[in-house]
Parts: sequence; C-alpha cells; structure tokens
Amino acid sequence: MIRRFHRCGHGPGALTPEDQAIVDQFRAMLTALRNPEPWTPGSARDIAVRVSPFMERAHTRPGDDHGPDLIAVALVHPGTPHASAYLHGRQLGYTERGRLRCETSAILGFWQPGYAMLTHAAASLPLPDDVGMDPAHYALYIEARKRDDSRDAYTLLRVGPYTQTRHAQQDHDRITAALDGRETTLVPGHRVSVRYAPFGVSDHQLFADPYEADAVALLDAAAAGVSA
Repeated sequence: MIRRFHRCGHGPGALTPEDQAIVDQFRAMLTALRNPEPWTPGSARDIAVRVSPFMERAHTRPGDDHGPDLIAVALVHPGTPHASAYLHGRQLGYTERGRLRCETSAILGFWQPGYAMLTHAAASLPLPDDVGMDPAHYALYIEARKRDDSRDAYTLLRVGPYTQTRHAQQDHDRITAALDGRETTLVPGHRVSVRYAPFGVSDHQLFADPYEADAVALLDAAAAGVSA
C-alpha cells in the first residue's frame, strides 16, 4: 500500500528530484495520518473512506435518508479534478461506481492530499468489484407548480428507486423531452417539471417502480388522473 523506493548505488550525494518527490509525498502522508481532520456531517468537503486495506477519496452527495449512519458518496481518483487523473480513474474503475451508500463508521476524516499514497490509484490497482458499499438509490420527482409566481406546488409523481444512476438520467431526459411544449398545459394552471434527487426510503410506498412500467406512461397516467 505504501510505495517503496530505492536509490541507485550507495554513494553520498543529494537525492534526485524523483526521489525527493517521493520523500515529500511520504512525509505528507505521515503528517496526514498523525493529524487527521475529523469529519463533520453536512460538510461539502471531500472525505477519506476505508476501502479494504486502502483509503480512498470521496465526494459527499446530498443526503440519502436511509438512516443516520449512512451518507451518499461518489469515489473519485485522488488527483481529481485534473484531466489526467480522470482518465486514469476511468481505467481503474473510479468513474463507473456512481453514487454509493457509505457507512459513517468507514469515514476516516476529511480528505488530505497526503492520503493519496494510500489509494488503489497510487498502487496502480483497480478498485475491487466489492468496495463494501451498496448503490445509493435515486429517484425522479415530477412536480406541478402554480403559474402565478406563488410557491404553491405539489408532487405529481414519484418514480424510483433506480438501482443505477444512468437509468434515472435516461428517464429524466425522456420525461424532459415529453414535457417539451406541454409543461404548462399538462396540468391546468400549473407548470410541470422533473428533478433528480435521492430516493426517499421512508416514503417508499409513494413511489412508482421504474422497472415495472415506462416512466413517460406513468407521467401521462398521473396527469390524466389530475385532469379527470
């Protein structure tokens, strides 16, 4: 997990720039481990999470209400946001994970650059198939808001949970296209829109299953029920 290095030869002299960079990284890692920054719930800062014997960087996501001991995160390459890190992250499986449910007990603290040496990426290893976190389920909320600039609105339809975020994005795009030109006529006196948000586990009985029916057909049925 810790990158080792060896100098060529045994003679005295200054470290090469390459060796010095590794020494600096190692010192930064030790400093980070000795001085962790405790994680504070609700913060938008990246966090360090335990994945097998390694440590990984993760973006926190707006809450997943499955319970107080879980938050939604997305694992990212430690070199984010640099383009080369994104490409390397794709090769190692970082970008295909989507949003995940992370137990707060797996959070080691706020992310520090010194932790980068302890990641799968630093060891040129792909993320394991099982990172110890389940997918964070998300949903679509189709809302009708009054057109008189008031705040009066209601949820016309809830669709979820989606087990893969790309499926939710696909249905979001399909519903957006279906609403084009109809958003102000579908429900009289209201403007209809769709938003993408965490699945409300506590209200699961209010959601239509996206894998049992077509999302656009569910929208049309909900609108027909309002107009009837």
